[in-house]
This record gives sequence, C-alpha cells and structure tokens, in this order.
Amino acid sequence: MSVDDALAAARLVLERLGVSPQDLIADGRRTSAVPLEELVEKVKGVLPAPSLRLYEPYFRKALRAWPNKVLHDLLPSDVTWFVNHCRDTAVERRSSRGGHSAAEHAYDAVRCLMKYAVVHRMLFPWDDPTDKIAKPPRLVSKRRALEPELVENIIDIAATTGNDPHLDTLILRFHMETAARRGGALGLKLGDLDPTSLLVKLREKGKKDRWQPVSPTLMRGLQTHADLRGAAAPGDVVLRYHNGDPLSARRYDGLWDRIGRHLDTVRLQGVSTHWLRHTTLTWVERAFGYAVARAYAGHATASTNRFGVTATYVKADLADVAAALSALTGEPHPLATRDRDLSRWRDGPEAQPGLDTAV
Repeated sequence: MSVDDALAAARLVLERLGVSPQDLIADGRRTSAVPLEELVEKVKGVLPAPSLRLYEPYFRKALRAWPNKVLHDLLPSDVTWFVNHCRDTAVERRSSRGGHSAAEHAYDAVRCLMKYAVVHRMLFPWDDPTDKIAKPPRLVSKRRALEPELVENIIDIAATTGNDPHLDTLILRFHMETAARRGGALGLKLGDLDPTSLLVKLREKGKKDRWQPVSPTLMRGLQTHADLRGAAAPGDVVLRYHNGDPLSARRYDGLWDRIGRHLDTVRLQGVSTHWLRHTTLTWVERAFGYAVARAYAGHATASTNRFGVTATYVKADLADVAAALSALTGEPHPLATRDRDLSRWRDGPEAQPGLDTAV
C-alpha cells in the first residue's frame, strides 16, 4: 500500500469514528470536563418540544442521581444503574408494565445527552457510555381491537357518568371515526374543519398533518360543540370544557379511570384511547384491505420499505378512506365517489357499534 493510500484509509477510519486529526494531536484528555448539569441545559435548549416533554423528567432524575458528575466520568455501569433505577421507581399507572417504558425512556434520555456531547466535541465517541450497553428491548404491545359489546359498554358509561358526557362521547366518536391519536383531537382547531368536503385536519406525531374524512354527524357535532363553548376564530381549539378552556390530556386519563371503575376489562387490561385506534383500523383492514387501513392510519406516505416492496405499488387515497368511513358509519360521504357496492361490507363486517349514540 502506498503512503497516499494509507493516509486515505486512515482519514476514512477517523471520519467514521467522528475524530479529526486535530483531536489526535491535542491533549489526551477530553476537550473539557463539562458538568452534567451544563450539558443538560444545552440539550434542553435545542430539543423539539415533544422530545423535551418526554426526556425532561429523566434529565431531572439524572441530575439528582449524579449531582457532582462531570461528563467524562460517566461509565457504562452508571448508565445501567440509572436505567434500572428509573424502572424500579416508575410511577404505577393503569397501563404500566413493570416500569419497562420508564427504563426505555431513561436510556434514550442519557443517549440523547451523549450524542449531543459527541457531536459538539465534548466527548470522544469511544467514551460514550451508552455505546457499551444495550437499550432495553421494546415489549410487544398488548393493545388489540375491542369487541363490539365492550365498545358499546364504554360509550354507555361515558354517556351516563361524569360531569361532561357530551364532551366525553364526542371525544370517543372522534377517535372511533378517525382512528386518530390523542394529539389529533387535542390539536384540532376550528380552521381544521372542512364541512363542505367533510374533512378534518389531524396534526399528530412528527409534526405531520393530514386530512381525514369524517361523517356528517361528527362534523355537525364538532361545529356545534365549538360554537357553544366559545371557539370563534380559525385558530381556536375545537374541543373544550364547559368553561371554554381547551381540552387537555388529563381529560383522557380521568375518562378511562372512570370507565375502568365500571368495567373490569378496561381497568384490568389498561384499555385507553389508542385501543380505539386499533379497533377501527382492524375493522378497516378486514373489510377494505391493508392498503386502505394503512392510509386510514396516516401511514400511507412512509418513505421507507418497512412495509415491504409491495407497499410501493399498493396504495390507497382519500377516496378509498372516505369509502371505508362511509361503510364504517353507515353515512354517505362526498369523497366516496368510487363505484363501490358498500352494502356488501355492511352485510359482512358490521358498522362500528355505538356510533349512532356517541355524539
């Protein structure tokens, strides 16, 4: 090998390690003994809001666990201890699974700090303690499609208990029709309602938004609710409490806690709003196929081939989603213009139970 070839190979290795030639001739110590507290403040200043909400509790725990640590003193054994500590001290919730999610998030939070430190030359890549230990494996989800009878019972409890049955049943119907995540409802604004085309704009994970068909009944319910509770400008939140304050995530927690006190299955299995998403998408997949279910869920524009090469060719559009919604609710939709015999779906998989009362 010539000298030039050797130098090129060395440069390639250094590049892949994230090391510059200047690092090699600098003092053998890290560029600086940065206090962990200083690093946390720097990272908090650049994280997107959703990531900051997820990681900040673990940043606080890390600072309490390591109040005097400087960055290059953290060892893999410290990170392992911290992950186990967060698992053991996790708050017990209805959906808890032994603190496993807390352990995952704890690892990710520390990993986030270390990646920032490496990129900003506070730490050599080979000194990143999170590289030496494995992330806790993700557990298989226990969520599933709910039985029609259970869905009807859930709606009945929401409609007959609590201090705002109208809001609770509207929330349930919204998620059953749209299969949206909680963020889709919490972020819904008056300007996101298109009553002519019977569409709502959903803003969900990753700052993505999409238009989703809804039934005439749900659209009227959303507009009436917004009008009665003070939403007037396009930027005003649609779903609101009696006093006009926007809906918060705490309403969901209280709703499912209340339903769980009446239904043992909900309480014991930790049923939540996301189970409604599973229920609707399972129905759509059984009746209309995988491509339509993927579009209904908002996954149709995935840029990877994680769904297989066939997904590149098998696609569904808004008209397909509208047709599935029409069959689901038993109501017409203006975008369901394809020549379809929807009655054959109603003779097979039944329309979603409870949709006639959940408004």
